[in-house]
Amino acid sequence: MTFSIVARCEKSGALGVAVSTAVPAVGAMCVYVRAGVGAVSTQSWVNPYLALDALDLLEQGNPAESALAQALGGDPGADLRQLGMIGQRGHGAAWTGAQCTGWAGQRTGPWYAIQGNMLVGAATLDAMQAAFEATRELALEERLLRALEAGQAAGGDMRGRQSAALKVMRDEAYAWLDLRVDEHDDPVAELRRVFDVARQQVAPFVAGMPTRDDPGRAPPPDVTRMLLTAPPARPGATPRERGPAGDGVEQLARWMGVEFAAERVAHNLSVYRTILDEIGKLRTLDLSARHPAVVFDVARLHRTERPSSGRDAAERA
Repeated sequence: MTFSIVARCEKSGALGVAVSTAVPAVGAMCVYVRAGVGAVSTQSWVNPYLALDALDLLEQGNPAESALAQALGGDPGADLRQLGMIGQRGHGAAWTGAQCTGWAGQRTGPWYAIQGNMLVGAATLDAMQAAFEATRELALEERLLRALEAGQAAGGDMRGRQSAALKVMRDEAYAWLDLRVDEHDDPVAELRRVFDVARQQVAPFVAGMPTRDDPGRAPPPDVTRMLLTAPPARPGATPRERGPAGDGVEQLARWMGVEFAAERVAHNLSVYRTILDEIGKLRTLDLSARHPAVVFDVARLHRTERPSSGRDAAERA
């Protein structure tokens, strides 16, 4: 019912999962990542305890293949399960139970495990593998997303599309990136859009969050200013999000020669957001069939009409 990739970055040691399926909330059910330990996708007829047990076994020093076998050994429904996992060291490991709904299969490599069930066919996994192996110079999150996009383009889930997720852990116990799209007609494409926004708005904030080694750490001032503005004003805002909070504020500042405080802009936009939204809707309406065009001539307000003379009246007659 799902196609996924779990992987480790050979350069940074980051761990992550990208996954999509035709049921809601795949990111909540299937994705398990523990920094410095490993990453697991538990799918088909999902058993979350397999992922949790496998991560515990990885943390105890077991290689991925051994951790996978031990976790499955305690599950009487192992033939219904599908798992992919990668540890902080060693080769990727995967399991596809005999009772997984076809088409089902897996691919593994030194840095990844790719798996899927109820797929259109093997081309989904082959495309994911090729995409991941061809992008070794990129950050792990980008590689995972490209693999997921390739799998979707090659067919994906035979039932259709509904949810997708991307999660990456680096050095800290909290996620570097944890994105989810639920109940969407094209979740992988929407995940890309959300990722592009998060890369410019969330990643700089997370980069400045407290760490174990530096608990007093805080985001730099430019990141703070950026996050104090309304979403449409921030870098990466998509066209449908653009509005008065974006270029309009910047243009007004240039015209007036005044720099608006980010806090003040954010406050005003929060107060007047509903009004601005209604104005935006009105601008998209075409009412020409219901009402003739009205032209406002501002110059008339400042124009002085010359009194009519008798000769003027006679000429007009």
